[in-house]
Amino acid sequence: MALTLTDLTAPEGFERLVLAEAPEAGLRALICLHSTALGPAAGGCRMWRYADDDAAIRDVTRLARGMTHKNAMADLGLGGGKAVIFGDAATDKTPRMMRAFGAAVEALEGRYWTAEDVGISPEDMAHAAEATRFAVGLSGASGDPSPWTAEGVFRCLQTGAGHVFGTADLTGRRVLVQGLGHVGLSLAEKLAKAGARLTVTDINPAAVQDAAHRLGAAVCAPDAVFDQQVEILAPCALGGVLTDETAQALSASLVCGAANNQLSHDGVATLLAAREITYLPDYVVNAGGIISVASEIHGKPDAWRLERLTAIAGRVGQMLARATETGRAPAQVADEMVAAMLDTRRAA
Repeated sequence: MALTLTDLTAPEGFERLVLAEAPEAGLRALICLHSTALGPAAGGCRMWRYADDDAAIRDVTRLARGMTHKNAMADLGLGGGKAVIFGDAATDKTPRMMRAFGAAVEALEGRYWTAEDVGISPEDMAHAAEATRFAVGLSGASGDPSPWTAEGVFRCLQTGAGHVFGTADLTGRRVLVQGLGHVGLSLAEKLAKAGARLTVTDINPAAVQDAAHRLGAAVCAPDAVFDQQVEILAPCALGGVLTDETAQALSASLVCGAANNQLSHDGVATLLAAREITYLPDYVVNAGGIISVASEIHGKPDAWRLERLTAIAGRVGQMLARATETGRAPAQVADEMVAAMLDTRRAA
C-alpha cells in the first residue's frame, strides 16, 4: 500500500498541516498540528463529507487550535492537533482505510496522538492502532471518551447555573439539548435525573423519539432551536451554531454544551455577553473526553481522570469570577488564560 504525506502551507501560528493519501485504501486525510508547546499534539480524528478541500482545511485548523486551548485549560501536558478523513463514515470507511490512517499517524513519530471523533468509533481506532503506537481511546483501554465528556459538561453546566441563577440546582430549569449523539444523549440523561425540564432535538428522529420516551423530554424541530423559550442551551451537535443571528434570537441565559467550535466567529462571544447571556467556552467544558484519552497517553489511573475532571468545573468558576470582575466575556478570559500558559512554557 502506497502512502504519501504532503506538507501543505499551514496557516500563521500553526506548526504543520499534512495531507495523507493512500489511494488503494481509499484514504485521503488531513492532519493538523497547531501547537506542541505544552507537549505532543493530541486530538481526535473525524470523518466527514466535506464540500471541498478548503472546507476541510477550515474545519481541521479550527479544531486543532481548539484542542490546544482545551488541553492547556485541562492541564494535560499535551498540545493541540486534529485529523479529518474525507468521506462518508457510513459507506466509505473500511478497516484498511483506518490502518492506512494509522500508518500516517505513525509517520509523524509521536508528534500527534489520535483518538475517535465524529464518524470514528473505538473499533475504528483499534484498526488504526494496528499501524501506529499513537492511537488511543481503544476498547479495553481508556475506552469511549464520550461518558467522560458528558460528565464534564454536566459539572460545568451546574457551575454556570450557580453563577447565573444563584443555585446549581437544576430542578425545573428549562434546558434544551441540541444533538443526541453519544455525548448529547448522556448529558440529557444526567439533566433529566437532575430534574431539569428537558427539550431535545436531533436530525435523527429515532434518537429524538427514544429520548422523549425514556426521559420524558419535550421535542423541537432541529431548525426551531432558537425559537424555544429556555433558560439553558446545551449545543451538542456540530459547530458553528452560535452566529450573529442566533445570538440575537437566543432566549437562554446560559450556554454550555459539548459541541466543538460553537461560535461561528469569536465576536459572537461579545454579542452574547452584551445580551447578558453567559457562554461557557466549549473547549473548557468539553475536555472530559480528552482527559480520558490523556490518561491513556500518560498511563494514569482513573483517580487521575477524576481529579482533572473535577478541576474543569473549578476553572470555570475562576473564569466566571474573573469575567465578572473585569467586565469581559468569559470566552475572552479563557483565551487569555490559555495564552498565558503557552507564553510561560515558550519562555521556559
